[in-house]
Amino acid sequence: MAEKVTIATVARHARVSRQTVSNVLNAPHIVREETRLRVEDAISALGYRANQAARQMRTGRSRLIAARIDPTRDGINGSVLDRFLHGLTETADAAGYRVLLYTATDDEREIATYGDLLGTYELDAFVLVGTKHGDPRTAWLADRDVPFVTFGRPWDALDAHPWVDVDGAAGTAQATRHLLAAGHRRIAFIGWPAGSGVGDDRRAGWRDALHEAGVDPTGLHRETEDGIAQGERLMRDLLVAVAPTAVVCASDSLALGALQAIRGTDPPVSVIGFDDTPVAAAIGLASVSQPLGDAAARCVDLLTGVLDGNHETPTHVLLQPSLALRHTA
Repeated sequence: MAEKVTIATVARHARVSRQTVSNVLNAPHIVREETRLRVEDAISALGYRANQAARQMRTGRSRLIAARIDPTRDGINGSVLDRFLHGLTETADAAGYRVLLYTATDDEREIATYGDLLGTYELDAFVLVGTKHGDPRTAWLADRDVPFVTFGRPWDALDAHPWVDVDGAAGTAQATRHLLAAGHRRIAFIGWPAGSGVGDDRRAGWRDALHEAGVDPTGLHRETEDGIAQGERLMRDLLVAVAPTAVVCASDSLALGALQAIRGTDPPVSVIGFDDTPVAAAIGLASVSQPLGDAAARCVDLLTGVLDGNHETPTHVLLQPSLALRHTA
């Protein structure tokens, strides 16, 4: 009969104390990286599996965090959340947590789900995706002292709670500067209705980059709900009204619609989307790319800092996007 692998077995194999192994399992952020990696290698080599029930009794934690999975929508920009959730699950697993997924169609139903999940599973925390002005979800959790972090800024008060976000304005500014460098001056923008924190941020990057270049953005902006058909409709309107030579879009869905509208135009119009979805890569659409794996990892880092009371952990992280250039730009 094979010998049972215990924390003591892992400690001997990794040449560390049992407390160090426990720290790697329960609070990996306090262990030096070299030591943590050695212990994780030993855990993997020995096939060690922690007794979750015993750990929960000892620490008072379930080691469960919850995150929402969105409806599929058009199947394009929904893939952004899918990639984030994959990264979140992998990073949480490395930190000794499991991710519980739930779905909800609106804020009211999501908040109702919080109460059900907390009562049923005794969750440790939530990772919320997508934030908005006056977000009722974060207010509900904060009022009840439920730990959480968000992938997205609290647009009303940046110090309201821990968050990770990607600088959307920097992304659209980078896209606009690329088009300016290529000789374009009539660079339009198709975005979302005013009042969306994310949408306003992405529009601001385009506008500011044009101002810096001495280009007046008046008349070059259109806004709509997200979608391929909406992007096509507004691009056709722009072609008639201002005849832009290039367009930056707030999403890949809008950009795909713009591509349909400019099909056959002469001279061709350059199009850049946002989110660098698999569809964009497949058809050669230039797009702003978010570092979703890094964002997920930072969310887990912030969350473990909150749960462990580590005051040295930063309260927010703003990541920089990159520009995936393809033939459409």
